[in-house]
Amino acid sequence: MSYVVEIVPYEPIWPTRFEQLGSELRDALGRTALRIDHIGSTAVPGLAAKPIIDVQISVAAFEPLDAYRLPLERLGYVFRADNTERTKRYFREAPGTPRRHIHVRRAGSWAEQFALLFRDYLRTHAEESSGYESLKYQLAARYKEDRHGYTDAKAPFIWEIMAKADRWSQEVGWEPGSPDA
Repeated sequence: MSYVVEIVPYEPIWPTRFEQLGSELRDALGRTALRIDHIGSTAVPGLAAKPIIDVQISVAAFEPLDAYRLPLERLGYVFRADNTERTKRYFREAPGTPRRHIHVRRAGSWAEQFALLFRDYLRTHAEESSGYESLKYQLAARYKEDRHGYTDAKAPFIWEIMAKADRWSQEVGWEPGSPDA
């Protein structure tokens, strides 16, 4: 079965789903997880998204891998060793369960901060969030059966937003704030 890119209107249940998931992850990971945050479009109130909860788990170091891999696997998550991004370790839901993406990143790393800043900027800039939503609907229609094409086509807009988010972060003294779970 091929993956179909589907964008749906914002669902108010998404934060509750994250809270349940975050609590489960916190219980399983304990102090190994320095932060557990709801990231991605489902973390931005009012923003249409793929109906997939994205979670970022911040750890002190990627090694030992088993410190977080084993607890996540006990919860049914599948480690994706073939992930090509070297700034994260990636886990997916078990087959047949609701879609979830678990991104494990080093605490304080640029990649960790990127996800949090992007989310926080969109949460506080409705006009930019609306523009992102429009783009996502357009690209989902164009790349319906091409997940990589969809992701690649969003990149220029994301970098444009991040340039604005960087300026905003300097103006307001942005910090990531408390973890979500």
